[in-house]
Amino acid sequence: MNFDTIIYEKGRGIGIVKLNRPMKMNALCNELLRELNMLIDNIKKDDEISVVIITGDEKCFASGADINELAGVVALIDAHYIEPSAPYIFNKIEKLKKPVIAAISGPALGGGCELALACDIRIAAENATFGQPEIGVGIVPGAGGTQRLPRLNGLRESQRIALHG
Repeated sequence: MNFDTIIYEKGRGIGIVKLNRPMKMNALCNELLRELNMLIDNIKKDDEISVVIITGDEKCFASGADINELAGVVALIDAHYIEPSAPYIFNKIEKLKKPVIAAISGPALGGGCELALACDIRIAAENATFGQPEIGVGIVPGAGGTQRLPRLNGLRESQRIALHG
């Protein structure tokens, strides 16, 4: 399976999903989300895979939504519409019957943080940073972060992260 925005390797029961948009800090664009959606469906059916690792590169896990794709949005409600929807895909990851590990190096921001939150286990390098900066552009985390973050991190700290970026 060949992708343009993801590198996928498998072996010894492990599926490694590498976000591959280094020039855009692995921003989650429509194409990447479509490819991730297809790949998760294939991994679900692949009996050779018993664990999945999602990673970016050494500099960045994922910087969030690709703002260039959101530039043409006219209504605030549409700011959360990315086809296929990130919440739908992240829910698929969360419900996958195989353990999913986020291997995080560098920033995991916005949708990137929400992707990490959808995984069963998060392993962070010393340079990893997490944030929900959506409030800075007048929106809230739209891919499940407002639900997953408090479950993992407690309400007070989650509010601080979501309301202060």
